[in-house]
Amino acid sequence: MNFLKAEWRKLVIINYEIDPAVLEQYIPEGTEIDLYHGKCYLSLVGFMFLNTKLLGLSIPFYRNFEEVNLRFYVKKKEKDTWKRGVVFIREIVPKYALSFVANLFYQENYKTMPMNNAIQENDDRLNVKYSWKDKSWHSVQVTADSRAQPMKTDSEFEFITEHYFGFTKRENKTSEYEVCHPQWEYYPVKEYQLDIEFERLYGKSFEFLNRQEPISVMLAEGSEIEVKTKKEVV
Repeated sequence: MNFLKAEWRKLVIINYEIDPAVLEQYIPEGTEIDLYHGKCYLSLVGFMFLNTKLLGLSIPFYRNFEEVNLRFYVKKKEKDTWKRGVVFIREIVPKYALSFVANLFYQENYKTMPMNNAIQENDDRLNVKYSWKDKSWHSVQVTADSRAQPMKTDSEFEFITEHYFGFTKRENKTSEYEVCHPQWEYYPVKEYQLDIEFERLYGKSFEFLNRQEPISVMLAEGSEIEVKTKKEVV
């Protein structure tokens, strides 16, 4: 059953290599860290939620909004198949009702903050910026080539974007939900700017990211998506 349908568009993805030990407390039972070429990735992702429908209903004033999340990558073996998914440290959205519904039905760690976006395309350049505010404003901004490119097989971009499950940890229980979407195209990034206080947003465990350069920065076009109903698996 589909819980949510929407479009995820213009995804700014800031990737960091991280010591897996930092993530131990967040790993859901029955899953393990999914590595890319031996590296453990943590990603800050900002994007637009567009044309959102909840249980088939379009709710006025809640159709289009920004989200910024911090996530890492795991996998879970089911019979002879690996399910590859993400675990969210925190998800930030601009309206309290969005946080309430997501926390109630999916037990995710949503938080409400003022947010805005600026997306501009001119000639051969595409500029995308997402901002959010607690005590002060934080932001991510990229400038990219405006011509989208197809995903390359076995690429870093494929690894980051081809995780189709969300896994949630609640004490010794694990729940999962499936996210369905086609493969995404990407825009080659030319420049980026970050203004983020990681410790204030995510806790002391992530303070070191204030001094660490990203391992890569990506801009994905995104697509229509469907989020299936959550189920407990462990």
